[in-house]
Amino acid sequence: MTPAPPASAPWLMLIDLQRIFGEPASAWFTPRFDEAAAAPARLRDAFGPRVALTRFVAPQTPRGAWIPYYEQWPFALDPASAALYDLVARFPARDARLIDRPSFGKWDAAARQSLGDPAEIVLAGVSTDCCVLSTALAAADDGVRVRVAADACAGPSDADHRRALDAMALYTPLIEISSVDEILADLARGGLAGSV
Repeated sequence: MTPAPPASAPWLMLIDLQRIFGEPASAWFTPRFDEAAAAPARLRDAFGPRVALTRFVAPQTPRGAWIPYYEQWPFALDPASAALYDLVARFPARDARLIDRPSFGKWDAAARQSLGDPAEIVLAGVSTDCCVLSTALAAADDGVRVRVAADACAGPSDADHRRALDAMALYTPLIEISSVDEILADLARGGLAGSV
């Protein structure tokens, strides 16, 4: 029997690996989605039960600055598009924590509580320049150490992806940009805070 990870072990948050970003016919398609989604599967196995899957979901009624946003993207509010918000098939919920938010950032007090007040999280997913960036900054501001698996993220373009990584790197040591291999190696030798 494998021992349970310590309460201080880091959590993996897989950001918005949804059909709406992964299917070429979607207006929000992320061109390197498949490449970015290959690496999180390796991470998911390494983190065992300490995995959260997030989904960006449209609000029932947009408010404030979200009103003109959804005027620009009306398909996203169309009930016929509801299935696009599903996670892609290669990321079934299984035993992961599910975090749905009608916002780019997925880190808030409820996410912190759901994950048991972690000292550290690892982020992977899409889009680097939007939901990953917003989640990383909110978590770092909340005092959580953040590692971003750069090769397990993608943006709408390589330039957008790079700019977002560069912006997050400015927050060192609160946010660290890593590779999947570096994160897995650190997990194996206990280098992440309270590693699994």
